[in-house]
Amino acid sequence: MDLMEAIRGRRSIRSFLDRPVEDEKLQAVLEAGRLAPSARNMQDWRFIVVKDEPTRHRLAEAARKQAFVGQAPVVIAACGTSDLVMTCGQPAYAIDVAIAVDHMTLAAFSLGLGTCWIGAFYEDQVKEILGVPESARVVALLPLGYPAEPPRQTPRNNLVDIVAYESW
Repeated sequence: MDLMEAIRGRRSIRSFLDRPVEDEKLQAVLEAGRLAPSARNMQDWRFIVVKDEPTRHRLAEAARKQAFVGQAPVVIAACGTSDLVMTCGQPAYAIDVAIAVDHMTLAAFSLGLGTCWIGAFYEDQVKEILGVPESARVVALLPLGYPAEPPRQTPRNNLVDIVAYESW
């Protein structure tokens, strides 16, 4: 699949088929995350792959009771591990993990899988469920599976509304 086709076509999926994700596809999604760039090439991320159904349902509860999180056959918890603050004032782990997760969402779409970037969760609960150390941060949950239905297109702003040249 062409990259721009994946960027244009990828949508958030909130309904999954009861069908397991093949290991080779899961590994390809994880590999896409591994290959993402990171500040100082620290690769300051860890990905926890959750297939266990009771654990997925506990994660759904921690994600503000969003049932579809537990419905997905796989949930990936994307975590950051560094305390580096970049010169611009942003924590490196948040940006590094975001780039890796974006790579994973596009790879998943190109393989016929669906994802939904979840930021609505209680981090302390997710950390407890998955045994994430206090020093790490859970940045996102990524349910992964086969879409139960085609996603609907969502409107996007025109470039003229979001791009400025040379100054604000």
